Amino acid sequence: MAALVRRDTRTAALFPRADAETPADATEIARLYDALDCISEQDNPRTARLLACGGIKIAQKLIEEASEIALEAVQHHSRGVVRESADLVYHLVVLWHECGISPDEVWAEMRRRASKLGIAEKLPKSPGRHGSAAECGK
Repeated sequence: MAALVRRDTRTAALFPRADAETPADATEIARLYDALDCISEQDNPRTARLLACGGIKIAQKLIEEASEIALEAVQHHSRGVVRESADLVYHLVVLWHECGISPDEVWAEMRRRASKLGIAEKLPKSPGRHGSAAECGK
């Protein structure tokens, strides 16, 4: 993930590189993505049922998890945010798989944004659209 931030002295202090013992990173996402090709009802019944339901159900689950993260955050439950974030990432990877989008495609887009903006943030709206005050609800 550190590759998604341009490395300079400012960002190096804000975003230190993860050490080799980091338990989950882009490699874990790739492992999950690849494992989705081998899911069986016997070994992974919940994931098998989710995949069988198709894209609409997967998208609904993604929305559900995002709202659960938001609720945990406004309630200042950091542990809940961590748990729900893991659920969100799981459902996001399942949705990528359903759509035929590889994690590498997403990382490439994030690197493109980082090279343009310094970090992999959302690209600015096209001219004529509301600015940052509108995005904050102000």
